Amino acid sequence: MSLLATLVGLLIAAVGVLGMAAPETLVDASSRMLTPIGLYAAAALRFGFGLVLIGAARSSRLPRTVRVLGAFLLMAGVATATIGVERARAMHDWWSDQGPLFMQAWSAIAVAFGLFIVYAVRRRRPNR
Repeated sequence: MSLLATLVGLLIAAVGVLGMAAPETLVDASSRMLTPIGLYAAAALRFGFGLVLIGAARSSRLPRTVRVLGAFLLMAGVATATIGVERARAMHDWWSDQGPLFMQAWSAIAVAFGLFIVYAVRRRRPNR
């Protein structure tokens, strides 16, 4: 489970790097997800990420923190599934209208979040 959680963190960080390097590409990709099926897919992905983090928490360096992040992602998955296409489109339009620096700043946060997950889910070192 720790390997899957590491992959989750790396995927989040990679999306953040994409957003920092080419925010317009991230906007285009996310706008294609603004369909009922796309929102359910995004919701399932977030929910799955949350389950992976919760499963990996016990053997992680920061078990409570990883559990909280997993619970946050579970809630984000549920929220994504219930928000609806019109509201998601309005949120997406607002986000993309803020300009590339705003999107790059949020993408930098995603990179930091993903790398923090990678650090946090690494196994604890045995006591000496």
